[in-house]
Amino acid sequence: MNDTILPMEYDVEAIRADFPILSEAVHGKPLTYLDNGASAQKPRAVIDAMSGAYEHCYANVHRGAYHFSEQTTAAYEDAREIVRAFLNAKSEREVIFAKNATEAINLVAYSLGRGMLKSGDAVIVSEMEHHSNIVPWQLLRDMIGIELRVAPVTDEGELQMDVLATLLEDGKAKLVAITHVSNVLGTITPAKRIVEMAHSAGAKILFDGSQAVMHMTVDVQALDCDFYVFTGHKIYGPTGIGVLYGKEAILDAMPPFLGGGDMISSVTFEKSTWADLPAKFEAGTPPIVEAIGLGAAVKYLAGIGVDKVAAHERDLLTYAMQRLAAVDNLRVIGTAPNKTAVISFVMGEAHPHDVATIIDQQGVCVRAGHHCAEPLMHRMNVVGTARASIGMYNTRAEIDRLAEALDKVNSIFG
Repeated sequence: MNDTILPMEYDVEAIRADFPILSEAVHGKPLTYLDNGASAQKPRAVIDAMSGAYEHCYANVHRGAYHFSEQTTAAYEDAREIVRAFLNAKSEREVIFAKNATEAINLVAYSLGRGMLKSGDAVIVSEMEHHSNIVPWQLLRDMIGIELRVAPVTDEGELQMDVLATLLEDGKAKLVAITHVSNVLGTITPAKRIVEMAHSAGAKILFDGSQAVMHMTVDVQALDCDFYVFTGHKIYGPTGIGVLYGKEAILDAMPPFLGGGDMISSVTFEKSTWADLPAKFEAGTPPIVEAIGLGAAVKYLAGIGVDKVAAHERDLLTYAMQRLAAVDNLRVIGTAPNKTAVISFVMGEAHPHDVATIIDQQGVCVRAGHHCAEPLMHRMNVVGTARASIGMYNTRAEIDRLAEALDKVNSIFG
């Protein structure tokens, strides 16, 4: 097996102790949680930050001229600064809170569609996109007549960059919306090269980073991307909170997504004017405590060190690929050499749902199905996959438990 030696300062057992749920049992077996790509568990720091906000200083933000409102507003805006620093955005004005990455992508689609795109313009996506980066562009196509172009992937799950270049050639593409890391394959797309290609062709670029920010350092200024989105619950934070990063000049030029309170400067029955960024895109009462929880999650991850987490996960990925290679009838879907710790697989004639149900009896939690990526399933000629996605707190012992549980699948299906 792989003999990679991790830095001594990465103490996975100490990290595990920060996550209360990991001491739970499932069907009388130790919990082996390998569904981090769907939603990661929460450290005590996040739980405490959120419960503390509710218990000690909860109030609505931005509007109240009293102590609790000022405290909560400060905590909410502190979370924005934590996210800004995490992404290395230039300004807090470039960090918009949404309820998830899906809403953030819809915000861009709706706002660009109302203000900056027109019939005949093209948006480029890839075959490996999550539905949240397909459906909004289909809605926009049906609404205003844009063209939706699709860049294919190889059998190994890598983006076909030569075809992407061809799709950009005629200059009609105004936006490239591509995943940074595939939620099914784990493939890391060549983000910097994609940005350069898009900008050279006069197109803007949006990355869906929902599967990236917890696995690698993301610097939006270094990437020079126009938009970047991610969701809180996959980065060890709460549900109900996501982030849209956008370059300030572009966000300034875009019309609002939702109308209501807090996103206005003034309102009359004849006309309304908009608040400055980021408020222009945060209509109504925002996800206050969720944003505070996200700030705590990002701070926790940054405190450990994203690069250290990435090294730990790479070690586990290598170990897992070697360990699972010895499991009969198992075939990995997505074998790009540059990938994160996501392993999708099929097992002979066993349906992925059966695989997940059987190994659940051994306390092992994996995802099963099409993973909100049906076009990719069709491309790979499978009905679905089981997916083990690794996080900062997983261990080699848990990979062993996965492999042993999969042997039980073979004992049933042969």
